Amino acid sequence: MAKANVIQITIEVPENLRVPPGELEERLRIELALRLYEKGITSLSEWNSLELLTREGIPTHYGEEELRGYLQVIRKFMDI
Repeated sequence: MAKANVIQITIEVPENLRVPPGELEERLRIELALRLYEKGITSLSEWNSLELLTREGIPTHYGEEELRGYLQVIRKFMDI
């Protein structure tokens, strides 16, 4: 899988965030991805993203054809 072009940015965050310091960068990356997806600005391509969206209570934005494709892959893996 080819890596998408990325832009690196630096942001300032309050020191009193209730996130363990070792998890801060990853958590911020996840939060940004979720909010951009929620607003329809980006898509999430990793399979574990569906679990993440469900856990965060964010509805998916895919159409019927894309859903059929996902179900086809799931059925293949489940050998149905």
